[in-house]
Amino acid sequence: MHMPCRHNRIAAFAATIAVLSIGLRTSPVQAGDVGGFYAPPSPLASYCFNNGDVIKDEPSSFVLPTQTPYSARRIMYCSRDTSGARMAVTGTVITPALPWLGSGPRPIIGFAVGTQGMGDQCAPSYQFTTATEYETAGIAALLNAGYGVAVSDYQGMGTPGVPTYLNRNALGHAVLDSIRAAQRLTSAFLPAAGPVALWGYSEGGLASGAAAELQSSYAPELQLKGAYVGSAPADLQQVAQFLDGKQSVAFLLYMVQGLNAAYPKQGFLDMFNAAGQQTMSQVIKECAPQSVVQHGFLQTSTLTNDGRPVPAHLAEQPLAPAVNQQLLGLVAPAAPVYVVHSQLDDIVSYRAGHDGAVRWCNRGATVQFDALDVPGHVPAAVAAIPLALAYIKSRFDGLPAPYNCGRF
Repeated sequence: MHMPCRHNRIAAFAATIAVLSIGLRTSPVQAGDVGGFYAPPSPLASYCFNNGDVIKDEPSSFVLPTQTPYSARRIMYCSRDTSGARMAVTGTVITPALPWLGSGPRPIIGFAVGTQGMGDQCAPSYQFTTATEYETAGIAALLNAGYGVAVSDYQGMGTPGVPTYLNRNALGHAVLDSIRAAQRLTSAFLPAAGPVALWGYSEGGLASGAAAELQSSYAPELQLKGAYVGSAPADLQQVAQFLDGKQSVAFLLYMVQGLNAAYPKQGFLDMFNAAGQQTMSQVIKECAPQSVVQHGFLQTSTLTNDGRPVPAHLAEQPLAPAVNQQLLGLVAPAAPVYVVHSQLDDIVSYRAGHDGAVRWCNRGATVQFDALDVPGHVPAAVAAIPLALAYIKSRFDGLPAPYNCGRF
């Protein structure tokens, strides 16, 4: 199967303008505005017997850019954090209202969102209801194809605690368990067993890739047919170096906050001076658009006690081992994987995504890698949607997975 690498830049740019008009406006809600649905019950063990068990759910009302009628429910479900401890995660399950016309049961997509922010008000299941969630184009495309969609908020988004941003285990578990929750949510009317796939771009690319790596050991019962892994920050050391001083440097600060939450004994915040501590206390309350505006082009060397940039600290003891544990590519996914990355990406370095795909190939995974020539991280996300849709459809149709290891 040929997956084209060249795209109409004019069409991608026009589509991107529509996305940016939503994705770059600041959320009108503030941290603490999220309601009581996000408070987990206590004790959690009384509700969580298995990973993916649904703790509670309620109708969710929001508008997607799709002609396909659908119903949606906000959910809280059981998952596991970085260390394997029980945690409650929220999300949304969306079901097309029209009958599934394909063969077999209706497939379910575990949709892994890109960078949202660190504040509770950034949770996708909440932003859906305030018309501030930017991932609606990809979700609408999947609904139009007839698939059920499970969207995880990830750990600490809306629920108590700090989001473990860019954490391999927490993200992978949350995505896989969102699919399990969708299968067990009787009010969603989705198959309790059947074909599933993974979809993610940017942070979602890391989450989708992590879920693909973890599926055979963590959720072997899922009938995973394939995964789309777009612009994945597959190597946080490379990504940290790339982000410093860029417009999206706040995402590097998110990374440090997330690692500190997952590995609290490592002392990730000890590197910061007074200005750094103040900045870190700000970003932990913000959504991505606000952080990009407030902290764009910041040089992290101005935030540290010794005047060295944050990436230099992340590359050394005692922080490097925890950073390196998030590396994608050391475990071969059992299911085929479609990896996309723009050579002109301005947020996630192309080398990080490319090298992650090579590591998978070297371990025997079935990988199709496409290097796009679309300028910019967000435009490439838009351009990749039809390519990813075609790839996922072919996996559900049972066609041989494309493979170009050794040729990129």
